[in-house]
Amino acid sequence: MKNLLDAFWRAGAYCLHPKVIGLSLLPLLVGVAIALGAGWFWWEAAVAGVRATLENWSLIDTALKLVESVFGTSFRSVLAPIVVVMFAAPVIVVLSVLLVAWMMTPAIVNLVAQRRFPLLERKQGAGVIASVSWSLLCTVGALLALVISIPLWFIPPLVLVVPPLIWGWLNFRVMSFDVLAAHASTEERRALMREYRLPLLGIGVVAGYLGAAPSLLWAMSAMTLVFAPVLVVVSVWLYTLVFAFSALWFAHFALAALARLRGQADMADAAEPPAAVRHMGEVIDITPRPMPPAPPPAALPPPAP
Repeated sequence: MKNLLDAFWRAGAYCLHPKVIGLSLLPLLVGVAIALGAGWFWWEAAVAGVRATLENWSLIDTALKLVESVFGTSFRSVLAPIVVVMFAAPVIVVLSVLLVAWMMTPAIVNLVAQRRFPLLERKQGAGVIASVSWSLLCTVGALLALVISIPLWFIPPLVLVVPPLIWGWLNFRVMSFDVLAAHASTEERRALMREYRLPLLGIGVVAGYLGAAPSLLWAMSAMTLVFAPVLVVVSVWLYTLVFAFSALWFAHFALAALARLRGQADMADAAEPPAAVRHMGEVIDITPRPMPPAPPPAALPPPAP
């Protein structure tokens, strides 16, 4: 728990680093361009298709008439856009995870390694192709789990548990692999992911719940659908920040665990010289070393008679 909390506060502090803030802009621009482009070409067709599907199902039409008697006739007009948003939100989350993993995580790992673990050897246990393949494989598994679990979303307690758990598992599998890909060998990476499965999964689940927070923007009211283009930008930005924090948390925890595995825990946060070292204009994170014991005071000569 101590190592988990230590990595947590370090990740929060690194989120304010100018380099991290700058890195977050690239996934944001790419994600917003993809989301707005998809909305521009397919939003009206998707809403029309969902509305036609709902009207053609007699059972759903009967249920809608019952709901309209309580909430008014305007409910039917906003139901189709809400359904489209519900299915688009997981796609935006997955897109954000992949963009952060591919565009930010390598740079974030390099930043953490240079500032905290400058002596940690890079064994290059996995390359770019292996990392991308692993991310896509885990993403397909998460999407399948989401589709299978859709019936559980209509049970009020489970809708707050099942999706964040799936996002947590996806974060755990993707981020753990990526932050260890350059520094750990294949055997070391597998050993660490097996030994620290629960802490790493815990980081992923917390990030999953944080990642679910931007979806609340769409649940405020039906009026939010009017501002859908703006909310898409805000949502992608929030997702990017959440998963950037997640990548930093994974990097601090996993690289520290790797240093302990190699017996280099005493080298972490330490670089020569052992005081505050300036590197490329920045202060490297170090742990203050204890001061050497003071020498015993010299015996005073006896007073003169």
